[in-house]
Amino acid sequence: MPDIYEMLPFLIPFIIAEFTLLAYTIYHILTHPTYKRGSRAMWLVIAIVGMEFIGPVLYFLLGKEDS
Repeated sequence: MPDIYEMLPFLIPFIIAEFTLLAYTIYHILTHPTYKRGSRAMWLVIAIVGMEFIGPVLYFLLGKEDS
């Protein structure tokens, strides 16, 4: 099993991308009043619980209202 310190240079960019995408998703959810499907609370829960790219990607595919 590889040592975590050996994998760290590869993991750091993914971790940064994950939190950046999550932060932008939460910002977008909080600043836009309308959604294609669901409510603000539902999308916040989905984005935060499904934090590992799945929640934010689902929001932008299914919930974001085209403006």
